[in-house]
Amino acid sequence: MQATASQRIAVIGGGWAGMAAAVALVQRGHQVSLWETARHWGGRARALSLRDATGQRLTVDNGQHILIGAYSACLELMRTVGVDPGQALLRLPLDLRHADGSGLQLPDLSPPWDAVLGIARAKGWSLAEKYALLARAARWKRSHFRCNAQDTVADICQGLPQRLLQDFIDPLCISALNLPAAQASGVVFLRILHDSLFAGRGGSDLLIPCTDLGQLFPCAAAAWLQQQGVQLHLGQRVHQLQACGADAQQGWQVDGQAFDGVVLATTSAEAARLALTAAPGLHGTRSACEHWAGLADALPYTAIATVYAQQLAAQVRPLPAPMVALHTSAQAPAQFAFDKGQLQGPAGLLALVVSASDALPEQDRARLQALVLEQARTQLGLGPLQALRTVVEKRATFACTPDVQRPLAHVAPRLWACGDYVQGPYPATLEGAVRSGLEMARAFET
Repeated sequence: MQATASQRIAVIGGGWAGMAAAVALVQRGHQVSLWETARHWGGRARALSLRDATGQRLTVDNGQHILIGAYSACLELMRTVGVDPGQALLRLPLDLRHADGSGLQLPDLSPPWDAVLGIARAKGWSLAEKYALLARAARWKRSHFRCNAQDTVADICQGLPQRLLQDFIDPLCISALNLPAAQASGVVFLRILHDSLFAGRGGSDLLIPCTDLGQLFPCAAAAWLQQQGVQLHLGQRVHQLQACGADAQQGWQVDGQAFDGVVLATTSAEAARLALTAAPGLHGTRSACEHWAGLADALPYTAIATVYAQQLAAQVRPLPAPMVALHTSAQAPAQFAFDKGQLQGPAGLLALVVSASDALPEQDRARLQALVLEQARTQLGLGPLQALRTVVEKRATFACTPDVQRPLAHVAPRLWACGDYVQGPYPATLEGAVRSGLEMARAFET
Protein backbone atom coordinates (compact mmCIF):
# COMPACT_ATOMS: atom_id res chain seq x y z
CA MET A 1 0.00 0.00 0.00
CA GLN A 2 2.47 2.65 -1.18
CA ALA A 3 1.44 6.25 -1.69
CA THR A 4 1.94 7.82 -5.12
CA ALA A 5 4.16 10.47 -3.51
CA SER A 6 5.65 10.45 -0.03
CA GLN A 7 4.51 13.31 2.18
CA ARG A 8 5.65 14.61 5.55
CA ILE A 9 2.73 14.16 7.95
CA ALA A 10 2.47 15.29 11.57
CA VAL A 11 0.23 13.21 13.81
CA ILE A 12 -0.63 14.98 17.06
CA GLY A 13 -1.87 12.56 19.71
CA GLY A 14 -0.64 9.09 20.68
CA GLY A 15 -3.90 7.41 21.62
CA TRP A 16 -5.45 4.53 19.68
CA ALA A 17 -6.66 6.80 16.84
CA GLY A 18 -3.32 8.57 16.49
CA MET A 19 -1.37 5.32 16.57
CA ALA A 20 -3.67 3.80 13.94
CA ALA A 21 -3.22 6.84 11.70
CA ALA A 22 0.56 6.81 12.13
CA VAL A 23 0.90 3.09 11.36
CA ALA A 24 -1.32 3.33 8.27
CA LEU A 25 0.51 6.44 6.99
CA VAL A 26 3.86 4.68 7.32
CA GLN A 27 2.47 1.67 5.45
CA ARG A 28 1.57 4.06 2.62
CA GLY A 29 5.11 5.35 2.41
CA HIS A 30 4.71 8.68 4.18
CA GLN A 31 7.23 10.25 6.56
CA VAL A 32 5.55 10.60 9.94
CA SER A 33 6.30 12.53 13.13
CA LEU A 34 4.17 11.76 16.19
CA TRP A 35 3.55 13.93 19.25
CA GLU A 36 1.95 12.93 22.56
CA THR A 37 1.52 15.41 25.41
CA ALA A 38 1.36 12.78 28.18
CA ARG A 39 4.30 10.64 29.27
CA HIS A 40 2.57 7.47 28.17
CA TRP A 41 1.01 6.16 24.96
CA GLY A 42 -2.64 5.16 24.73
CA GLY A 43 -4.73 8.22 25.62
CA ARG A 44 -7.76 7.19 27.65
CA ALA A 45 -7.00 3.47 27.17
CA ARG A 46 -3.67 3.10 28.96
CA ALA A 47 -1.91 1.27 31.77
CA LEU A 48 -2.07 2.41 35.39
CA SER A 49 0.08 1.49 38.38
CA LEU A 50 -1.30 0.92 41.90
CA ARG A 51 -0.46 -1.02 45.06
CA ASP A 52 -2.46 -3.93 46.47
CA ALA A 53 -3.42 -4.50 50.10
CA THR A 54 0.09 -5.77 50.91
CA GLY A 55 1.84 -2.86 49.22
CA GLN A 56 2.88 -4.82 46.14
CA ARG A 57 2.83 -2.80 42.92
CA LEU A 58 0.30 -3.88 40.27
CA THR A 59 -0.26 -2.79 36.68
CA VAL A 60 -3.92 -2.35 35.81
CA ASP A 61 -5.68 0.12 33.48
CA ASN A 62 -7.09 3.60 33.82
CA GLY A 63 -10.46 1.93 33.32
CA GLN A 64 -11.64 -1.55 32.42
CA HIS A 65 -12.08 -1.93 28.66
CA ILE A 66 -13.33 -4.80 26.54
CA LEU A 67 -13.35 -5.40 22.80
CA ILE A 68 -15.70 -7.57 20.76
CA GLY A 69 -15.12 -9.98 17.90
CA ALA A 70 -16.46 -7.49 15.35
CA TYR A 71 -13.54 -5.11 16.06
CA SER A 72 -11.79 -6.18 12.87
CA ALA A 73 -9.74 -2.99 12.47
CA CYS A 74 -8.36 -3.21 16.01
CA LEU A 75 -7.45 -6.88 15.65
CA GLU A 76 -5.73 -6.43 12.29
CA LEU A 77 -3.73 -3.45 13.54
CA MET A 78 -2.58 -5.42 16.59
CA ARG A 79 -1.23 -8.12 14.29
CA THR A 80 0.54 -5.48 12.19
CA VAL A 81 2.54 -4.18 15.17
CA GLY A 82 3.36 -7.66 16.48
CA VAL A 83 0.60 -8.33 19.04
CA ASP A 84 -1.12 -11.73 18.85
CA PRO A 85 -4.81 -11.17 19.69
CA GLY A 86 -5.16 -14.86 20.51
CA GLN A 87 -2.64 -14.46 23.33
CA ALA A 88 -3.45 -10.92 24.44
CA LEU A 89 -7.24 -11.28 24.54
CA LEU A 90 -9.50 -13.84 26.19
CA ARG A 91 -12.30 -14.65 23.74
CA LEU A 92 -15.67 -15.64 25.21
CA PRO A 93 -19.16 -15.85 23.67
CA LEU A 94 -21.35 -12.90 24.66
CA ASP A 95 -22.22 -13.42 28.32
CA LEU A 96 -24.50 -11.05 30.24
CA ARG A 97 -25.31 -13.44 33.08
CA HIS A 98 -25.41 -12.52 36.74
CA ALA A 99 -23.72 -14.43 39.55
CA ASP A 100 -26.88 -16.49 40.12
CA GLY A 101 -26.81 -17.69 36.49
CA SER A 102 -29.77 -15.62 35.31
CA GLY A 103 -29.51 -13.71 32.06
CA LEU A 104 -28.27 -14.34 28.54
CA GLN A 105 -25.27 -16.26 27.21
CA LEU A 106 -24.85 -16.92 23.50
CA PRO A 107 -23.46 -20.26 22.24
CA ASP A 108 -20.62 -20.41 19.71
CA LEU A 109 -22.79 -20.63 16.60
CA SER A 110 -23.31 -18.57 13.47
CA PRO A 111 -26.00 -15.88 13.55
CA PRO A 112 -28.92 -15.89 13.89
CA TRP A 113 -28.81 -19.34 15.52
CA ASP A 114 -26.54 -18.17 18.33
CA ALA A 115 -29.11 -15.53 19.32
CA VAL A 116 -32.08 -17.88 18.89
CA LEU A 117 -30.55 -20.65 21.00
CA GLY A 118 -29.09 -18.22 23.54
CA ILE A 119 -32.44 -16.54 24.10
CA ALA A 120 -34.22 -19.91 24.27
CA ARG A 121 -31.79 -21.07 26.99
CA ALA A 122 -31.74 -17.80 28.97
CA LYS A 123 -32.33 -18.49 32.66
CA GLY A 124 -34.86 -16.48 34.59
CA TRP A 125 -36.84 -15.42 31.51
CA SER A 126 -40.37 -16.66 30.84
CA LEU A 127 -41.42 -18.09 27.48
CA ALA A 128 -43.37 -14.90 26.79
CA GLU A 129 -40.31 -12.77 27.49
CA LYS A 130 -38.11 -14.89 25.24
CA TYR A 131 -40.64 -14.71 22.43
CA ALA A 132 -40.92 -10.93 22.84
CA LEU A 133 -37.17 -10.48 22.40
CA LEU A 134 -37.01 -12.80 19.39
CA ALA A 135 -39.95 -11.00 17.79
CA ARG A 136 -38.36 -7.58 18.38
CA ALA A 137 -35.04 -8.77 16.93
CA ALA A 138 -36.87 -10.06 13.85
CA ARG A 139 -38.58 -6.66 13.49
CA TRP A 140 -35.24 -4.85 13.68
CA LYS A 141 -33.82 -7.21 11.05
CA ARG A 142 -36.77 -6.59 8.70
CA SER A 143 -36.22 -2.85 9.03
CA HIS A 144 -32.51 -3.36 8.16
CA PHE A 145 -31.62 -2.15 11.65
CA ARG A 146 -32.82 1.38 10.96
CA CYS A 147 -35.00 3.73 12.95
CA ASN A 148 -35.90 7.42 13.10
CA ALA A 149 -32.94 9.71 13.67
CA GLN A 150 -34.43 11.08 16.91
CA ASP A 151 -35.31 7.71 18.42
CA THR A 152 -33.63 6.69 21.66
CA VAL A 153 -32.90 3.10 22.62
CA ALA A 154 -35.89 3.29 24.94
CA ASP A 155 -38.08 4.30 21.97
CA ILE A 156 -37.05 1.35 19.80
CA CYS A 157 -37.49 -1.03 22.76
CA GLN A 158 -40.88 0.30 23.84
CA GLY A 159 -43.21 -2.52 24.84
CA LEU A 160 -40.53 -5.05 25.77
CA PRO A 161 -40.98 -6.69 29.20
CA GLN A 162 -39.17 -4.99 32.07
CA ARG A 163 -36.99 -8.03 32.77
CA LEU A 164 -35.59 -7.92 29.22
CA LEU A 165 -34.83 -4.24 29.58
CA GLN A 166 -33.01 -4.82 32.86
CA ASP A 167 -31.15 -8.01 31.93
CA PHE A 168 -30.33 -7.42 28.26
CA ILE A 169 -31.06 -3.99 26.76
CA ASP A 170 -29.80 -1.81 29.63
CA PRO A 171 -26.44 -3.57 30.18
CA LEU A 172 -25.79 -3.82 26.44
CA CYS A 173 -26.69 -0.17 25.88
CA ILE A 174 -24.72 1.25 28.76
CA SER A 175 -21.62 -0.84 28.00
CA ALA A 176 -21.63 0.19 24.32
CA LEU A 177 -22.85 3.81 24.46
CA ASN A 178 -22.16 4.72 28.11
CA LEU A 179 -25.66 6.14 28.43
CA PRO A 180 -28.97 4.83 29.80
CA ALA A 181 -31.50 3.66 27.22
CA ALA A 182 -33.69 6.74 27.67
CA GLN A 183 -30.86 8.98 26.43
CA ALA A 184 -28.84 6.83 24.02
CA SER A 185 -29.14 7.01 20.24
CA GLY A 186 -31.32 4.27 18.77
CA VAL A 187 -29.61 4.61 15.37
CA VAL A 188 -26.15 3.90 16.79
CA PHE A 189 -27.42 1.10 19.05
CA LEU A 190 -29.01 -0.71 16.10
CA ARG A 191 -25.79 -0.32 14.09
CA ILE A 192 -23.88 -1.99 16.94
CA LEU A 193 -26.41 -4.84 17.10
CA HIS A 194 -26.13 -5.37 13.35
CA ASP A 195 -22.33 -5.32 13.25
CA SER A 196 -21.87 -7.54 16.29
CA LEU A 197 -24.81 -9.89 16.70
CA PHE A 198 -25.75 -10.35 13.05
CA ALA A 199 -22.63 -9.67 10.97
CA GLY A 200 -20.93 -13.07 11.27
CA ARG A 201 -19.83 -15.85 13.58
CA GLY A 202 -17.88 -14.56 16.55
CA GLY A 203 -18.78 -10.92 15.97
CA SER A 204 -20.50 -10.62 19.33
CA ASP A 205 -17.76 -12.48 21.25
CA LEU A 206 -16.29 -10.65 24.22
CA LEU A 207 -12.55 -10.01 23.93
CA ILE A 208 -11.21 -9.26 27.40
CA PRO A 209 -7.60 -8.04 27.65
CA CYS A 210 -5.18 -10.43 29.37
CA THR A 211 -2.52 -7.72 29.46
CA ASP A 212 -2.58 -4.04 30.29
CA LEU A 213 -4.01 -1.70 27.66
CA GLY A 214 -0.63 -0.13 26.94
CA GLN A 215 0.87 -3.47 25.87
CA LEU A 216 -2.31 -4.43 24.03
CA PHE A 217 -1.64 -1.94 21.24
CA PRO A 218 -0.23 1.59 21.79
CA CYS A 219 3.16 0.66 23.29
CA ALA A 220 3.66 -2.07 20.69
CA ALA A 221 2.67 0.43 17.99
CA ALA A 222 5.20 2.96 19.32
CA ALA A 223 7.96 0.33 19.15
CA TRP A 224 6.91 -0.63 15.61
CA LEU A 225 6.84 3.01 14.50
CA GLN A 226 10.28 3.64 15.97
CA GLN A 227 11.64 0.70 13.99
CA GLN A 228 10.22 2.32 10.85
CA GLY A 229 12.09 5.55 11.55
CA VAL A 230 9.16 7.59 12.82
CA GLN A 231 10.09 10.54 15.03
CA LEU A 232 8.34 10.04 18.38
CA HIS A 233 7.89 13.03 20.68
CA LEU A 234 6.57 11.62 23.98
CA GLY A 235 5.76 14.11 26.74
CA GLN A 236 5.81 17.06 24.32
CA ARG A 237 2.81 19.30 23.72
CA VAL A 238 2.20 21.01 20.39
CA HIS A 239 1.42 24.67 20.95
CA GLN A 240 0.58 26.11 17.54
CA LEU A 241 -0.32 25.31 13.95
CA GLN A 242 0.41 27.86 11.24
CA ALA A 243 -0.72 27.62 7.62
CA CYS A 244 1.89 27.69 4.85
CA GLY A 245 0.69 29.62 1.83
CA ALA A 246 -2.85 30.64 0.96
CA ASP A 247 -5.27 28.50 2.90
CA ALA A 248 -2.52 25.97 3.77
CA GLN A 249 -2.21 24.65 0.24
CA GLN A 250 1.52 24.30 0.89
CA GLY A 251 0.99 22.55 4.22
CA TRP A 252 1.43 23.50 7.85
CA GLN A 253 4.04 24.44 10.38
CA VAL A 254 3.81 22.53 13.66
CA ASP A 255 5.61 24.64 16.25
CA GLY A 256 7.82 25.91 13.46
CA GLN A 257 8.44 22.59 11.66
CA ALA A 258 7.08 22.29 8.12
CA PHE A 259 4.76 19.42 7.11
CA ASP A 260 2.64 18.62 4.09
CA GLY A 261 -0.33 17.71 6.29
CA VAL A 262 -1.46 17.37 9.90
CA VAL A 263 -3.68 14.87 11.70
CA LEU A 264 -5.24 15.97 14.99
CA ALA A 265 -5.62 12.78 17.05
CA THR A 266 -6.04 14.43 20.44
CA THR A 267 -9.10 14.82 22.64
CA SER A 268 -11.84 16.93 21.09
CA ALA A 269 -11.06 19.84 23.43
CA GLU A 270 -7.36 19.83 22.55
CA ALA A 271 -8.15 19.48 18.85
CA ALA A 272 -10.45 22.49 19.13
CA ARG A 273 -7.65 24.50 20.75
CA LEU A 274 -5.19 23.62 17.99
CA ALA A 275 -7.76 24.35 15.28
CA LEU A 276 -8.26 27.83 16.73
CA THR A 277 -4.50 28.47 16.61
CA ALA A 278 -4.61 27.44 12.95
CA ALA A 279 -7.64 29.54 11.93
CA PRO A 280 -6.02 33.04 11.77
CA GLY A 281 -3.67 31.91 9.00
CA LEU A 282 -6.57 30.81 6.83
CA HIS A 283 -8.56 33.10 4.54
CA GLY A 284 -11.47 31.56 2.69
CA THR A 285 -11.78 28.65 5.12
CA ARG A 286 -11.18 30.44 8.42
CA SER A 287 -14.84 30.50 9.46
CA ALA A 288 -15.25 26.80 8.64
CA CYS A 289 -12.22 25.96 10.80
CA GLU A 290 -13.59 28.04 13.68
CA HIS A 291 -17.01 26.40 13.31
CA TRP A 292 -15.33 22.97 13.48
CA ALA A 293 -13.53 24.00 16.67
CA GLY A 294 -16.81 25.16 18.19
CA LEU A 295 -18.49 21.81 17.52
CA ALA A 296 -15.54 19.84 18.88
CA ASP A 297 -15.30 21.93 22.02
CA ALA A 298 -19.05 21.78 22.71
CA LEU A 299 -19.36 17.99 22.67
CA PRO A 300 -20.99 16.71 25.88
CA TYR A 301 -19.17 13.93 27.72
CA THR A 302 -20.02 11.24 30.24
CA ALA A 303 -17.80 9.59 32.84
CA ILE A 304 -16.90 5.99 33.69
CA ALA A 305 -15.73 4.95 37.15
CA THR A 306 -13.74 1.78 37.86
CA VAL A 307 -13.36 0.59 41.44
CA TYR A 308 -10.37 -1.71 41.90
CA ALA A 309 -10.87 -3.88 44.98
CA GLN A 310 -9.16 -6.90 46.53
CA GLN A 311 -10.62 -9.81 48.47
CA LEU A 312 -9.16 -9.97 51.97
CA ALA A 313 -10.33 -13.44 52.96
CA ALA A 314 -7.65 -16.11 53.39
CA GLN A 315 -9.44 -18.21 50.78
CA VAL A 316 -10.03 -16.14 47.63
CA ARG A 317 -13.31 -16.91 45.91
CA PRO A 318 -13.16 -16.61 42.10
CA LEU A 319 -16.18 -15.24 40.26
CA PRO A 320 -18.29 -17.62 38.12
CA ALA A 321 -16.75 -16.07 34.98
CA PRO A 322 -14.09 -13.47 34.14
CA MET A 323 -16.91 -10.95 33.58
CA VAL A 324 -20.17 -11.02 35.56
CA ALA A 325 -23.18 -8.72 35.15
CA LEU A 326 -24.53 -7.01 38.26
CA HIS A 327 -28.07 -5.97 39.15
CA THR A 328 -28.08 -2.16 39.13
CA SER A 329 -30.02 0.37 41.18
CA ALA A 330 -29.45 3.73 42.85
CA GLN A 331 -27.81 1.95 45.80
CA ALA A 332 -25.98 -0.55 43.60
CA PRO A 333 -24.46 1.51 40.77
CA ALA A 334 -21.97 -0.90 39.14
CA GLN A 335 -22.99 -2.81 36.02
CA PHE A 336 -20.15 -5.33 35.67
CA ALA A 337 -17.50 -7.07 37.76
CA PHE A 338 -14.25 -8.37 36.26
CA ASP A 339 -12.19 -11.05 37.99
CA LYS A 340 -8.65 -9.92 37.18
CA GLY A 341 -7.30 -13.14 38.69
CA GLN A 342 -8.77 -14.98 35.69
CA LEU A 343 -7.12 -12.49 33.33
CA GLN A 344 -3.72 -10.91 34.01
CA GLY A 345 -3.90 -9.94 37.69
CA PRO A 346 -3.41 -11.65 41.04
CA ALA A 347 -6.16 -13.83 42.51
CA GLY A 348 -8.80 -11.83 44.33
CA LEU A 349 -8.35 -8.59 42.38
CA LEU A 350 -11.62 -7.18 41.03
CA ALA A 351 -12.50 -4.35 38.67
CA LEU A 352 -16.03 -3.05 39.30
CA VAL A 353 -17.32 -0.79 36.53
CA VAL A 354 -19.82 2.05 36.86
CA SER A 355 -20.67 3.34 33.38
CA ALA A 356 -22.50 6.63 32.82
CA SER A 357 -21.28 7.86 36.18
CA ASP A 358 -21.21 11.57 36.90
CA ALA A 359 -17.86 13.30 37.28
CA LEU A 360 -17.92 13.10 41.07
CA PRO A 361 -16.25 15.31 43.69
CA GLU A 362 -14.10 13.45 46.21
CA GLN A 363 -16.79 13.09 48.89
CA ASP A 364 -19.26 11.59 46.40
CA ARG A 365 -16.54 9.39 44.95
CA ALA A 366 -15.98 7.88 48.41
CA ARG A 367 -19.72 7.21 48.73
CA LEU A 368 -19.81 5.63 45.26
CA GLN A 369 -16.90 3.40 46.24
CA ALA A 370 -18.65 2.28 49.43
CA LEU A 371 -21.87 1.47 47.54
CA VAL A 372 -19.98 -0.54 44.92
CA LEU A 373 -18.08 -2.56 47.52
CA GLU A 374 -21.31 -3.43 49.34
CA GLN A 375 -22.96 -4.32 46.02
CA ALA A 376 -20.08 -6.67 45.16
CA ARG A 377 -20.15 -8.36 48.56
CA THR A 378 -23.91 -8.87 48.43
CA GLN A 379 -24.44 -9.89 44.80
CA LEU A 380 -21.22 -11.88 44.33
CA GLY A 381 -21.29 -13.56 47.75
CA LEU A 382 -17.83 -12.36 48.72
CA GLY A 383 -16.18 -11.74 52.05
CA PRO A 384 -14.38 -8.54 53.06
CA LEU A 385 -13.17 -6.29 50.24
CA GLN A 386 -10.61 -3.51 50.35
CA ALA A 387 -10.77 -0.73 47.77
CA LEU A 388 -7.37 -0.13 46.19
CA ARG A 389 -8.30 2.81 43.98
CA THR A 390 -11.33 4.33 42.31
CA VAL A 391 -10.49 5.71 38.87
CA VAL A 392 -12.93 8.20 37.37
CA GLU A 393 -12.39 9.06 33.70
CA LYS A 394 -14.43 12.28 33.57
CA ARG A 395 -14.46 12.53 29.78
CA ALA A 396 -14.57 8.82 29.01
CA THR A 397 -16.97 9.03 26.06
CA PHE A 398 -18.96 11.69 24.26
CA ALA A 399 -22.66 11.52 25.03
CA CYS A 400 -24.03 9.54 22.06
CA THR A 401 -27.56 10.98 22.14
CA PRO A 402 -29.83 11.25 19.07
CA ASP A 403 -29.21 14.99 18.75
CA VAL A 404 -25.45 15.12 19.40
CA GLN A 405 -23.54 17.06 16.71
CA ARG A 406 -20.22 15.37 15.98
CA PRO A 407 -17.66 17.31 13.92
CA LEU A 408 -16.49 16.06 10.54
CA ALA A 409 -13.03 14.62 10.10
CA HIS A 410 -12.01 17.45 7.73
CA VAL A 411 -10.97 20.57 9.64
CA ALA A 412 -9.23 22.70 7.00
CA PRO A 413 -7.15 22.14 3.84
CA ARG A 414 -4.60 19.41 4.61
CA LEU A 415 -5.71 19.40 8.24
CA TRP A 416 -7.75 16.44 9.49
CA ALA A 417 -9.00 15.11 12.79
CA CYS A 418 -9.44 11.53 13.91
CA GLY A 419 -10.82 10.03 17.08
CA ASP A 420 -13.86 8.25 18.41
CA TYR A 421 -15.76 11.57 18.56
CA VAL A 422 -15.69 12.54 14.85
CA GLN A 423 -18.67 11.70 12.66
CA GLY A 424 -19.03 7.97 12.12
CA PRO A 425 -21.32 4.99 12.64
CA TYR A 426 -20.02 3.99 16.08
CA PRO A 427 -20.06 5.45 19.58
CA ALA A 428 -16.88 6.20 21.54
CA THR A 429 -15.18 2.81 21.25
CA LEU A 430 -11.65 1.61 20.53
CA GLU A 431 -12.84 0.32 17.15
CA GLY A 432 -14.35 3.69 16.31
CA ALA A 433 -11.07 5.42 17.19
CA VAL A 434 -8.95 3.00 15.15
CA ARG A 435 -11.20 3.13 12.09
CA SER A 436 -11.14 6.92 12.23
CA GLY A 437 -7.34 6.87 12.25
CA LEU A 438 -7.23 4.53 9.26
CA GLU A 439 -9.63 6.78 7.33
CA MET A 440 -7.33 9.76 7.89
CA ALA A 441 -4.41 7.86 6.43
CA ARG A 442 -6.46 7.27 3.28
CA ALA A 443 -7.40 10.97 3.11
CA PHE A 444 -3.85 11.89 2.09
CA GLU A 445 -4.09 9.69 -1.00
CA THR A 446 -6.32 12.23 -2.75
